[in-house]
This record gives sequence, structure tokens and C-alpha cells, in this order.
Amino acid sequence: MRDDRVRLEDIVEAAEAIEKYAVRGRHAFDSDELVQTWIVRHLQIIGEAERGLSPAFRERYPDEIWTRAIGMRNIVVHRYFAMDPDAVWDAIERGVRQIKAKAQTIPSEVR
Repeated sequence: MRDDRVRLEDIVEAAEAIEKYAVRGRHAFDSDELVQTWIVRHLQIIGEAERGLSPAFRERYPDEIWTRAIGMRNIVVHRYFAMDPDAVWDAIERGVRQIKAKAQTIPSEVR
């Protein structure tokens, strides 16, 4: 079973994977199917990892950012063909950095 520490590592790794290609900009995201697929897949990983964080973790480290990432995961998984590229790009620009930073600030005994 994956514990909270491993899930936080998953979040950081997926955020870094997104950053690797997001640096190419919005045009690359809109025009390159492989970049879009890569980024969307890693948003899913972040959402899945956050969804799997234990209730004890959520109680100890409450933050709306966990819920927002799970919501984005649900959008890209369940409404893929109706996905709003603007919402996804907004998540990339603002949410990914916040999530990564939050996951990295959790004390090392959890991480």
C-alpha cells in the first residue's frame, strides 16, 4: 500500500514532469498533442496521489489545494473531450507550482 510519504513524492515528481514541458508555453500545449497528453496525464497522477492521501494526513495538513487538484483530475478523466484548455493551462500556471511547493513543505517524517 502506498503511504502518504510516497504519494507526496508522486505529487512532486508529476509536478516536475509537467514543468519540464510547460516551459515551452501555451502555444506548445495547444498545438502539440504529445505535450498536451503528457501534461494532462501528470495532472491525473497529481489528483490520484492527492485523492489517496489518508484522512489523518488531510486533518493534519488541511488545505484547499488538495481538493482543487482532485477536482482537476476528475475533469480531465471524466470529461476529457469537453475539457477546457484554458482551465487546464490555468492549473498548470498556478496550481502545479502551489501543489509542488505544498508537498515539499510537509515535514520530512511524512515525506
